[in-house]
Amino acid sequence: MITMFRSCLKGVYSCRWSNRNDTKQKMPCCWFSFLSFVSILVLSWMYICVIAFNDHSNVNNEAFKALKTWVNWYRIVVILSAVLVTYCLLLLIFGFLHLAIREPLHLHWLHKVFLFLGLLMVFLNILGFSCKWQKEWQTIKLSFQATAPFLQLSAVLALTVISWLVFQSYFRAKTAANRGFIMTNFLLVCAAVHLWPVVIKSPCISPNIPPKPALVGHRGAPMLAPENTLMSFRKSLECGVVAFETDVQLSKDRQPFLMHDHGENFLLRTTDVKDKFPNRASEIHNNFTVQELRTLNAGKWFLKTDPFWSVSSLSEEEKKEAENQTVPALSELLDLAKKHNVSLIFDLKNEMKDENDFTNSDSYYTTEEIKASGISPDKVWWLPPEYRHNVSMMEPGFKQVYSNLEEMEANSGNFININYTSLSDDHISELRSINVSMNLWVVNERWLFSLLWCSGATSVTTNACHIFKNMSKPDWHLEPNAYMGIWISIDIVSLLVMLGLFFWQRRRLTGDWTAGIY
Repeated sequence: MITMFRSCLKGVYSCRWSNRNDTKQKMPCCWFSFLSFVSILVLSWMYICVIAFNDHSNVNNEAFKALKTWVNWYRIVVILSAVLVTYCLLLLIFGFLHLAIREPLHLHWLHKVFLFLGLLMVFLNILGFSCKWQKEWQTIKLSFQATAPFLQLSAVLALTVISWLVFQSYFRAKTAANRGFIMTNFLLVCAAVHLWPVVIKSPCISPNIPPKPALVGHRGAPMLAPENTLMSFRKSLECGVVAFETDVQLSKDRQPFLMHDHGENFLLRTTDVKDKFPNRASEIHNNFTVQELRTLNAGKWFLKTDPFWSVSSLSEEEKKEAENQTVPALSELLDLAKKHNVSLIFDLKNEMKDENDFTNSDSYYTTEEIKASGISPDKVWWLPPEYRHNVSMMEPGFKQVYSNLEEMEANSGNFININYTSLSDDHISELRSINVSMNLWVVNERWLFSLLWCSGATSVTTNACHIFKNMSKPDWHLEPNAYMGIWISIDIVSLLVMLGLFFWQRRRLTGDWTAGIY
């Protein structure tokens, strides 16, 4: 059995299935170090992929703009990364087992090729990430407030497990210099890992939990229905949203309608414009009348592309309803918001400011449409900045919402709509203390929603309202004293286990409890 186990280990790691000894391979420990480095790197990249998943639709949408064809690139990257992580970690485990049973570390050349390819893949991904999606590094940085306690716990566990190999190497070292080098580096790493919580700062380590943030449906509920359709907004009502978030454009006949994409090819991603108007697919918004827009199907793309991997959760009736959605007019959404007493916040996608022509602007026609609907003015969260003063004079009852702190402070406002990476937890607490409402966008993952909940955000714009509606508390929250108790207890247990492993290795390898003390 032992012989078979050794043969399997060598077969997987070095493709040597026989028991023959081969010492021709050079620098086996260097290759094992390279394997360890690549494993840590791909594991870090997988962490980045998981955290950045909150904004993965941005990657796919940007790719669509460039290629004019929908491919779920983020899914492909995640799958390839997961395969690479699994491969590297399994290979690393086999390497550690080789060390444990003192088998030669003869890494096969094919593994070396795959490791170099994996390293190249991660390098290119990180390069593209940094060049094309640089702002997402702020999300990665923010994520450590949610994950650092768990990463530290994992690091303590991993360090405790591999300490027996470190001690084994220490007692097998032939010189005092080598033993000193091994133990000094291990103690430095050990101190860093065990004392890591000293620098961990998280809003979820606090005495109290603020009220749960209200939910704003981003283009409705786009995980459950095609974005910016009436079905999507009706689905968001089931989540108890306090506001609809949408995007407004003006048609050729100056009628406001709902559509996020703008400019050339603005209908290509979410409608069947190529089928209905094959020669006009690349035209801009003001070349289409409302009647032409209403002939387009705005739901089949959702079932075909499955942008959030959620179509399988829909019933057959829901799929049929989604399949028959059209491009809505703003008036239809206003009627829905008025009926259910829900607020409305929107972007004007094509607004171009002309100081002398407010009455011909998108803001003017949109405000006229809102007033004609009869919705209560305080249910409109006015966000577009271009004609804010004119709109305020035309309808002073709108809630003025600002997209940056400077503009809000300059206008003595008290409502800000901003990306979740733009405010620190301290800043959120400070704004909350002076009664400033903060709507943060776009929040789709539980860890991020929990973190912003602990920070004290007023509301969040989300694609995942159906996930957040049932959360009665953040995914984790600890009082500072409780966290300190857990941290110290785990560190003590880890140190005691490592101390036991040290003496066990000493006894096993030297036969003397006191050997290696001096």
